[in-house]
Amino acid sequence: MWKCVQDIHLRRTLATILVMGLLCVVLAFLDLFPRRDPQPGRKERARVIEVDDTDLETIGLVRKGTQLLRVQVLTGPWKGKIFRAANTLRAQMELDKVFAPGDIILVGILDDIDPETYTLNAQDHYRIGYTVLLFALFAVLLLWFGRATGFAALLSFLFTALVVWKLVIPLMLRGCSPILVCLAAVVLLSAAIIYLVAGLTRKGTIAFAGAIAGVLASAILAMVFTRLFRINGAVMPYSQALLYAGFEHLHLPDIYIGAIFLSASGAVMDLAMDVAAGMHEIRLHNPALPSRELLHSGLRIGRSVVGTMTTTLLLAYSGGYLTLLMMFAAQGTSPIDFINNPYVASETVKTIIGSFGLVLVAPLTALFGSILLPPTPAPPMANY
Repeated sequence: MWKCVQDIHLRRTLATILVMGLLCVVLAFLDLFPRRDPQPGRKERARVIEVDDTDLETIGLVRKGTQLLRVQVLTGPWKGKIFRAANTLRAQMELDKVFAPGDIILVGILDDIDPETYTLNAQDHYRIGYTVLLFALFAVLLLWFGRATGFAALLSFLFTALVVWKLVIPLMLRGCSPILVCLAAVVLLSAAIIYLVAGLTRKGTIAFAGAIAGVLASAILAMVFTRLFRINGAVMPYSQALLYAGFEHLHLPDIYIGAIFLSASGAVMDLAMDVAAGMHEIRLHNPALPSRELLHSGLRIGRSVVGTMTTTLLLAYSGGYLTLLMMFAAQGTSPIDFINNPYVASETVKTIIGSFGLVLVAPLTALFGSILLPPTPAPPMANY
């Protein structure tokens, strides 16, 4: 009997993995927002041979000017050719880069050029190789430790990245409502990830229902308090540059609202699955436990997890703005100025609204679990 149950679970898991794999392939080839003005030429890897810093000027902590380079192209039709290249520094520490001999960089090359007179545009350090290496190490570790479950987790990781890059971002650029797009993405990701892990079971349905209920509550709170706090969404990086790039129709506050519950949805799914799995195990070991007692057990499980999860959100969000907090501390900024700063206010809303969703998802998941996992009466004892 147990082997039969295992075979059924294995077939369901394999079917779910196959479906998600096909969805990943479809998303990989999907193009909802093709580039309107493709840049001319091509991008290639190059190695820095020589540098000339004589035109660079140091102004305080930053540098300004043009760094002249000699580079050898490593890929493409100009492979092996040596060119001059220029690296312009604009006294912006977060964007400027200084190259040294031996560095592998990314350069832009036009199609019709004269190698003797053409100067390449040195764009940035080439990081794709290390990115692939880092992801490969992560994948190997996940597969080694998790095996089949690790493969499913890796697939859900890829699926999430593809949904955000291939669906969420293009649809918002096309003018679709950011709130609706992010809600649809959360529903899709929650269903795919939860059912991939739990299979098409009652446990998965309980976790899915609890996660979506928590996300909806977070979305409503985010819409209310974003307007009460007067947050215009321009606190997000590159938001103003995006508007000036020809997307004046975008509504930044709605994008900010969507980002709040989209970023918190992962923790919400995690907590919902913890509560659902715990209640499912309790029901398996005690089929006759009354629904009221099962509800109380689910609430106790949720209380044990929700404290650390809310702290996780606080650390994740505050870590991204650590230098901002250090600057306020170094300047001795008063609490009134500190709390009313738009960047601090935006992070406050994001952290507390995300924590609201976490706190709400635990009792909601417990409630759904008590309904969807009804007690099974114990069989009558035989008379001897």
